[in-house]
Amino acid sequence: MPAVPVTTLPHFAGLELPRYATPGSAGLDLPAAVAAPVTIPPGGRALIPTGIAIAVPAGFEAQVRARSGNAAKLGLGLVNGPGTIDSDYRGEVQVIVLNAGSEPFTVERGMRIAQLVLARVEQLAWEPVAALPATGRGAGGFGSTGHRP
Repeated sequence: MPAVPVTTLPHFAGLELPRYATPGSAGLDLPAAVAAPVTIPPGGRALIPTGIAIAVPAGFEAQVRARSGNAAKLGLGLVNGPGTIDSDYRGEVQVIVLNAGSEPFTVERGMRIAQLVLARVEQLAWEPVAALPATGRGAGGFGSTGHRP
């Protein structure tokens, strides 16, 4: 398990570092480090601070993802989900929360608003070619494989 350096910002005071909810969890739950409650209207969005900054190891990214319970029960999602935290970024981890529900939603201090997943990544090198290798699917996309088995 890679060690990820983390620092807390002044507005994180009194909150716990993100942790895995269960031994099999893939993501750490990110808390809302808001000074006061933030109400998001239906169809609205808000940038929610977490109060932490991290140093993602080279060869990895940190993905900020929606929590499934928040999505299913509350209609909350992430505008750019999953969001990527690059290994050279050192600013605060923030979450762009979207309220896709029909009622206003209030984000309270310490609420688990998203999850953070560490994932390996590789950088690619372009190989310019005259044509791409053929496949059975070809250029078909956006539903080209159908909806039924």
